Amino acid sequence: MANKSYRILIALSALLLAIAVILILSFIGGRSRGPLEGLVSEAGSMVNEVESKVIIQKREHKRADNLSWFKSAINDKSLLKTPRIILLGAYDNEATESFEPFIDFEDSLHTTLPLVHLYCAWGSKPEEQFPATQVKAIIAMGSVPLITWEPWLTDFDPAQWPQLRKVELRDKGGMSDVARGKYDEYIEQWARDAKDMIIPVFLCVGQEMNDPYRYPWGPQNNSAKDFKAAWRHIYNVFKTIGASNIIWVWSPHPAYGWFDYYYPGKEYVDYVGISVLNYGTVATWSKWWTFTEILGNHYKELTKFKKPLMITEFGCLNVGGNRSNWFKEALTDLPLLYPAVKALLFFHYSNDKTTTQQSLNWYIKDDTASLNAIIRQMKNWPDSLKPK
Repeated sequence: MANKSYRILIALSALLLAIAVILILSFIGGRSRGPLEGLVSEAGSMVNEVESKVIIQKREHKRADNLSWFKSAINDKSLLKTPRIILLGAYDNEATESFEPFIDFEDSLHTTLPLVHLYCAWGSKPEEQFPATQVKAIIAMGSVPLITWEPWLTDFDPAQWPQLRKVELRDKGGMSDVARGKYDEYIEQWARDAKDMIIPVFLCVGQEMNDPYRYPWGPQNNSAKDFKAAWRHIYNVFKTIGASNIIWVWSPHPAYGWFDYYYPGKEYVDYVGISVLNYGTVATWSKWWTFTEILGNHYKELTKFKKPLMITEFGCLNVGGNRSNWFKEALTDLPLLYPAVKALLFFHYSNDKTTTQQSLNWYIKDDTASLNAIIRQMKNWPDSLKPK
């Protein structure tokens, strides 16, 4: 009842404020508002906006309180590099204008997620610069960001970057260009902006670099040697700038192997990441893969680097099998079967067109059976390893 009364009070206050503002603007502008319904409609829009902001801010503050246990880790990078519990997180593609969809998702999981996943491409567009606004919002909510930083070299405007090769030539040997400093101006600015955040930032550069089909920084365009050189160069640029708050996540594709050839070296990597996505029977190249087939069969190879593992993308489509059972099997005794896994981030993508021409829906927010399976299995984890 208290929450309902609070919401009504907010709505009434916002309505009165909206009407007052509209009347003042109408008077100043010397214009007629027309029928009363026009006034009410415009006021209604302002009510929704004000109410939404107030309610979300209240939820975000409460969320930060729920993560009070996480504050010590935020202020100590070593605790994030060697966490005692499994750090949970998610990417939600609907969380663009605000993090309300993200918060809705974690509410459905009955938990508060300490990690928030973002994707950012390389390039000269405004959205391809360091996402400072989003990162600051994540910090305000009490979480830490994981940024997957994708080197799409063709996105740099030739007029702004005349020193680069022609657009159609950039991908071939592009990692070699990165290693030789051709993109340093961009990397240096990113490093400075990341450094300004002060708190730790997980950074995954050029994921699935061993996949010859998916990304232009893969082996169809670059040698493993050049990728490693590029990674080390980026790392050293950040080090020179003084961005010591970065936690480096190296994330190969589990199915394509050659891990040793692409590993930059123990001093350049803090986490080994891996994507665990079951596409089911959605395409001719896919089938219903179990969690064991995706991660378990490669676990020994990936743990030989003696780094904590991060499941950077965790999800299952609802095509070709029982999704709730997939999540149940994946999470049953996960901390005991895969003790190196120290972070797990849900891939909560409602409109994924990155791998197929059709739109794929990884959303589970409204899938009660899958949510129940996830919640039930996480509750069965040992108390010392459970998310708070």
